Amino acid sequence: MKTILFTFLFLSNLYAQLNPLSVSAESGSEIRAGEVAKISVTLSMEEQWHIYSIYEISDGPTPTNIAVVGEGIEQVGKIDEPEPIKKWDEGFDTYSYFHNNGTNFIVPVKMKSDLKPGTYTVTVDFYFQVCNERLCYPPTTKSVIVPIQIIEGEAQNTAIEIEPVSISDSDDINLSEAIQEGFWSFIFLSLSMGFLALLTPCVFPMIPITVSFFTKQGEDEKGISPIKQATVYALGIIFTFSVLGILLAVLLGASGANQLAANPWMNIFIGSLFTYFALSLFGMYEIQIPTSLQNFTLQKEQTTSGYAAILFMALTFTLTSFTCTVQFVGLLLVAASQGQWFWPVLGMAVFSTAFATPFFFLALFPQYLARMPKSGGWLNSVKVIMGFLELAAAFKFFSNTDLVWGWGFLTHSSVLALWTVIFCFAGLYLLGKIQLPHDSKLETISVPRMLISIVFLTFSLYLGTGLFGQKIHGLIESYLPPIIHNNMSESSNSGGTHSPEDFKWFMELEDAFLASASNGKPLFVDFTGYTCTNCRWMESNIFTLPEVQEKFEKFNLVSLYTDGGNNYREKQKYEIERFGTAALPFYAILSPNDEIIATFPGLSRNKEKFVEFLDKGL
Repeated sequence: MKTILFTFLFLSNLYAQLNPLSVSAESGSEIRAGEVAKISVTLSMEEQWHIYSIYEISDGPTPTNIAVVGEGIEQVGKIDEPEPIKKWDEGFDTYSYFHNNGTNFIVPVKMKSDLKPGTYTVTVDFYFQVCNERLCYPPTTKSVIVPIQIIEGEAQNTAIEIEPVSISDSDDINLSEAIQEGFWSFIFLSLSMGFLALLTPCVFPMIPITVSFFTKQGEDEKGISPIKQATVYALGIIFTFSVLGILLAVLLGASGANQLAANPWMNIFIGSLFTYFALSLFGMYEIQIPTSLQNFTLQKEQTTSGYAAILFMALTFTLTSFTCTVQFVGLLLVAASQGQWFWPVLGMAVFSTAFATPFFFLALFPQYLARMPKSGGWLNSVKVIMGFLELAAAFKFFSNTDLVWGWGFLTHSSVLALWTVIFCFAGLYLLGKIQLPHDSKLETISVPRMLISIVFLTFSLYLGTGLFGQKIHGLIESYLPPIIHNNMSESSNSGGTHSPEDFKWFMELEDAFLASASNGKPLFVDFTGYTCTNCRWMESNIFTLPEVQEKFEKFNLVSLYTDGGNNYREKQKYEIERFGTAALPFYAILSPNDEIIATFPGLSRNKEKFVEFLDKGL
């Protein structure tokens, strides 16, 4: 035993002596109690050695970390790290971000206000992995003792300048920086991202679903208060979104949520569920729980079945909302797939709380409306209209399956024709021209009913113009199946879905690089999906802008589908490993030499920001 211990101590001492990195630190000038001191940490090593970045993390190398501990201090704010060097690392088979000799970090620490004048010592623990082109030493920590001189006087610089984390839907987010900013800054970012995600098109189909479901609950479930039902629904969304998202990331990788959302069988299930609900709202049948479940729940069957149905709807909401994998969620899922737990779980929980909040109120109000006196006749009309909307939403999910499997039945034109008929029927129903089983006979038509019918009939006519080549609004286009262009890439068996027909979109990255080798143009890479509503919105509303198309002419355009088609799993892996996110859409500009010039994280309504992003590649 002694021999083993001696050998271990000898090897540890030998490793410490051979490690080519040395660390020095100093605190600078004298400060007063309550002020912020900036500790300067400097690296020394030979030219061929390097360590890795704190914030720019890639898969493989161990990132650097600096912690300052000591009595009477608190580490605050963000460590000031110089811009790291980015280079392809053959040892780790990925791009790495590193620092070499002479790099200097600035670590802010705040001295407690009750400290008396004198000299205080703190310990700087510098955790790192040092490598060269041939080998890496195991990660280790070097500690440096730093004296800090406290002098008499009233504190002046008591605040540390912290660069705020941007919450713009078009600005890049660095998850490591967000975490480094602190707990409450991360909470604020998560909440902001959740509320911004509500503005994405993929959320809207769940609005009529929620309203119609809880309208019916208000009629049927007399034993459960509306507030309890709405609370269970919101908590169910939060729980299933957070837990299911993290589990999918751990079990299936960072793209697990996208894989589930794009799964053809899952889309068939959701489309069938919406159709089932729609036919019930039309009065074709009543939805009842199975007799076996009624017998099992006995006297509590009403409340038990009510809660079970609500939680089932929360799960359905979660499955449909996974198509809203915005950049923030994509980063959290990547972190979870790499073994991190606390920050991804916290971020998903806070994000989904903001995401679920409006649906709490959407679940609450219809139940009170349903319990109003004399609500029967007009409320049934509301349910029927919601049934038409659910039927229209069902074809969105059926068309997702058609796209992934490549059947070509539910095309852009056929779904548009179906929607035209559905909204026309809704308008005729409001005029009393269509009678359904639970309707009261209309002697007269109220003015509000007539006005609403005009809206539906006008919208139906507007959709119909799209069948004859008239351009319809980009928001509507984002819900329709994309127009498939089979001739957009000469080197691909699968067609592209982008609407600008004048451009050739490569479906494989290798083909685009071959083109760049001959024409010298940079690559615009679009990570997209057949079932991605937000991707369709960008293609319909941003890609079609004249100033964007003018920029596109100067790029080799690449469209990488990560939810279906040729080699989609390799494209998923490439996005995650190269760019550290599983979000859709996601855009990147690469040089002809495969260097990352700029990235753009997903859906944005700010066309100027997108044009600025394209300009970076030119």
